[in-house]
Amino acid sequence: MKKFITQLTIISGIALSVPQLSAQKIVVNREVDTQNDGKMLLGNQLKEQFLKEPYADWYIKEHDEYTPDAQAIIELKKKKINSYNIIVFLGTWCEDSQRDFPRLMKILEEVKYSDKKLTIIAVNRKKESPTGDEGRYNIQKVPTIIVEKYGKEIGRIIEMPTSGYIEKDLSAIVKKDDSSVIKEIFK
Repeated sequence: MKKFITQLTIISGIALSVPQLSAQKIVVNREVDTQNDGKMLLGNQLKEQFLKEPYADWYIKEHDEYTPDAQAIIELKKKKINSYNIIVFLGTWCEDSQRDFPRLMKILEEVKYSDKKLTIIAVNRKKESPTGDEGRYNIQKVPTIIVEKYGKEIGRIIEMPTSGYIEKDLSAIVKKDDSSVIKEIFK
């Protein structure tokens, strides 16, 4: 009995020293007020947050004025962009993010992309978020748009689309994924 109590005490001590394995509570739509940049979004966001001031000033203008490339939209629909997850890192203080994030949202609306498959993470000037996801994804510049399938990164657009158009770069990413699947089948 004494041996049993000693073992139980040791096991209890080990169990208490191991961090709890519980789901992390994620705060959504966090906004902070900074000395240099004024209001800034930080961490996980819902797209509706960008329709509020002061973000609406740049978001609505860029969103409404942008016309996506029709052929690229057709390709994205054909390649089933909705079967991919998209993670976007942006800075509300960043001019590139202010230009490309609203354009991305317009593109995703055109292809009827599900909001449930979209993760929007706002970072500060040091490219940091409250959850530390920027480290997991090795974020160096914003905006960064990451395309994943089954938890595996397929491709990313960093800071600016290489073709000049987000929808064309997204189409190239999913097209590349299709060709790698075909190669795998015929190995």
